[in-house]
Amino acid sequence: MTATAPREEQLWSRCAGCASLLYRKRLRRNLDVCPECGEHARLGAPERLRQLVDPGSLRPLADRLPEADPIDFVDVLPYPHRLTAARASTGLVEAVVCATATIGGHPVAMAVMDFRFLGGSLGCAVGELITRTAERALDERIPLVLVTASGGARMQEGVLSLMQMATVSQAIAALREAGLLTVSVLTDPTYGGVAASFATNTDLVLAESGARMGFAGPRVIRQVTGRALPEGFQTADFLLRHGQVDMVVQRRSLRGRLMALLAATHAGAPTRPSVPRQEPAPHRERLAAADEAAAGPPATPEADATPAVRDAWDTVRMARHPGRPTTLDYLDSVFDGFVELHGDRLGADCPAIVGGLARLAGRHVMVIGHQKGHTTAELVARNFGMASPAGHRKALRLMRLAARLGLPVVTLVDTPGADPGVSAEEHGQAAAIAENILALTVLPTPVLTVITGEGGSGGALALAVADRVLMLENAVYSVISPEGCAAILWPDRSAAPQAARALRLSAPDLRRLGVVDEVVPEPPAAAHDDPAETALRLRTALLANLLPLLDVPPAMLVRLRRQRFRRFGATRAGQRAGVR
Repeated sequence: MTATAPREEQLWSRCAGCASLLYRKRLRRNLDVCPECGEHARLGAPERLRQLVDPGSLRPLADRLPEADPIDFVDVLPYPHRLTAARASTGLVEAVVCATATIGGHPVAMAVMDFRFLGGSLGCAVGELITRTAERALDERIPLVLVTASGGARMQEGVLSLMQMATVSQAIAALREAGLLTVSVLTDPTYGGVAASFATNTDLVLAESGARMGFAGPRVIRQVTGRALPEGFQTADFLLRHGQVDMVVQRRSLRGRLMALLAATHAGAPTRPSVPRQEPAPHRERLAAADEAAAGPPATPEADATPAVRDAWDTVRMARHPGRPTTLDYLDSVFDGFVELHGDRLGADCPAIVGGLARLAGRHVMVIGHQKGHTTAELVARNFGMASPAGHRKALRLMRLAARLGLPVVTLVDTPGADPGVSAEEHGQAAAIAENILALTVLPTPVLTVITGEGGSGGALALAVADRVLMLENAVYSVISPEGCAAILWPDRSAAPQAARALRLSAPDLRRLGVVDEVVPEPPAAAHDDPAETALRLRTALLANLLPLLDVPPAMLVRLRRQRFRRFGATRAGQRAGVR
């Protein structure tokens, strides 16, 4: 926009791509695409819907949800103040607009994100609204179209925003099971937890010309790698060349392309299958006395006593301690007969993920975990436990193998996050994480997760969509690192200790929020001071939580797992906020 006179500001806009001064009405007639250079300006959700749906067909879905500030987050401003400002500036209730409509006469359910509202971030309310839209699509037997524009998960809602990746993904899985088409349209920008879940795990992924998509943002990648990024990195054309999208579409062609896709699938729309209700099978006879003794009684809230309170930043440093036991240490001390399996079967073997067959009190299990190391050389060789796409695909292969063999899956989470490098983006990091989350929501075998050290963002969630989630007393689990949160919301990174406290990332906090089922106490000092005692306590907790899951039929396991993650919506967040 020019800065001369108010009237002129209303009539003219300056292109962000070529800096041409453009007549505003002409630009709007061209769907906000620069006629000189083709730059696609960002659109708000209402304008996007106006361009895509048939006139008069739009039926907005209810977007009023209970007010929720689930972790009482405050940085330089209280979170509710930021919400109020976003609503005033955009006229929207949240960062997504949901509706049913028709496109070329074909009925669809739509969820369109709006980057103007807190960067289109994915919080509990956004996750709830998109999930309800997917459930409406399932009820009405119509396709789901998602239009994404987001910087990622909303850090002001802590790990509860991370849970929305799983909540929406399992709604996508239900549509997939029902044979209903799901389509995502990537617009600029689509990053983080949105890219690593529902933006890339739909049946079809379209990218609007000029869109950028990735798991890690360019600034983060440059900071981590110290490298200049390739020309056109993470752009729509880059994504197409690397096989991560089905097509790149100019804005003027997007409506027509959606019409063609919907028409091609409409004729074969399936009827809803009848799914018989399954009840839990009777409990088996008690296992051998030795195994019962090893397992011990299931933990109760009383037994799972809240440990001595430790400052959140001290807990973060404890979780990162180089002497803390790693996955390989636990495989040696907690499990028996571990046989490691390698490779993603597509060309790589990621050293940051280890997995294979093992025994736990005589029962065969599949164990998969992040591997860091104790020395600098080990940490570098294992990429500090940050999995590449090959690591996530190796984990996925082993999970599916476990399901075919009827083996339970145990995952050990200890990562600062997924690999943020250039190569990881080129090989589809976001889609690899999204596919793991989607697969875990429907895996027909018990899944038990333990957060043993750092549980960092989507890299952690890719192994943590489980029936039961345990957490060692001095571990942490968060949507973003305290340093990253401080760099974005505070004046400088020195506020990391304050950010750690605001994020509610410790085991007791997450137990109260319902994200974690049980906190496994560590020895009085910490796990690294007495690894043998830590291993004994972890083995006891694993058996106590795994044995009851073995009696649950697969269909019931999947149903209960979905119910577990479905509860992390805005309504439940509001209830949690109200009872603290």
